[in-house]
Amino acid sequence: MFSQYKKGRGAQFNTANKFLSTRFVREHIEGIDLQEEIRYERQVFFEEPKKILSKNSSPDIPYDYSINPYQGCEHGCVYCYARNVHTYWGFSAGLDWETKIIAKKNAPQLLEKAFLSESWTPRMVALSGNTDPYQPLERQLKITRSLLKVFLKYRNPVGTVTKNSLVKRDLDLLIELAKHQLIKVMFSVTTLDEKLRRILEPRTAHAMKIMKTISQLAAAKIPVGVMVGPIIPSINDHEIDAILKTASQHGAMSANYTMARFNGDVEEIFADWLSKNFPDRFDKVWNKVKSLHGGKVSETRFGLRMHGEGKYAETLRSLFAASYKKYFSDKGMPELRTDLFRRKGIIPLFGQQ
Repeated sequence: MFSQYKKGRGAQFNTANKFLSTRFVREHIEGIDLQEEIRYERQVFFEEPKKILSKNSSPDIPYDYSINPYQGCEHGCVYCYARNVHTYWGFSAGLDWETKIIAKKNAPQLLEKAFLSESWTPRMVALSGNTDPYQPLERQLKITRSLLKVFLKYRNPVGTVTKNSLVKRDLDLLIELAKHQLIKVMFSVTTLDEKLRRILEPRTAHAMKIMKTISQLAAAKIPVGVMVGPIIPSINDHEIDAILKTASQHGAMSANYTMARFNGDVEEIFADWLSKNFPDRFDKVWNKVKSLHGGKVSETRFGLRMHGEGKYAETLRSLFAASYKKYFSDKGMPELRTDLFRRKGIIPLFGQQ
């Protein structure tokens, strides 16, 4: 592990991959074989999977299928629960997660193939589940935009969550989807504190830029909401009310939240980040996270992993509920429609268009 702090990156090192027998390390900084610091620039790998829809079996996630056009995420959110899946590809959950990005360029074709299947039942599909579909690479590859075109062609409902204002690039498609109640857009907002954002999720959009984007989407009559989280004790828990108030003022129609949990390699990654950035409150943060999850910082139990348990969890739940009532009591997301699906993508001659 190198001593120099890597600005612009969330993780500061690569955790070991339990699926690999060997690991590249630099044990001695004075070693003559590596005189210069390793540079972690973005690398893009292309994959052509045989299918693109992932079935969800979790009872606490409100969708049956999701699509991940990318694997790995350059946003570099240090707390990201999805980091662990990168190990299945032979990479690390650490720096590799945010620098070695896998792109699935055939995702739109695979989605269309799924919609053409006689067995497909129209339902909301999440875009995406593990990575941000609007991460920086999307500006170049436009896989997410192509996927939205398929959703619109077949009129299948879709919901997306992002931390990037790039979503407004696709305003034309979102407007058309919204006309038929086929879209909802959620923005994940962790903090309004720019100084904190730069080290916690270094390559995401500035919070106020996100708020401006929420206003633009709301003005275009696109259902938009916010996901506050993860809420990290003694780091951003005091911002719940401010985030909800600001989001509501900018046109958000709904809000939800998640609590911090550090499963698998994320525990080591976050502990390292916390010790480097907030050494004075390390024990306080760590112990509070443990209090949410039965004495551990990780949580896999359905029904508890999102919001935690115990007195502290209940306090935050009450705080969120009070703020929600104050700013969102007269708002709500419209139900997405599934009755407009175009079987085989064909526009019907009669009936609903």
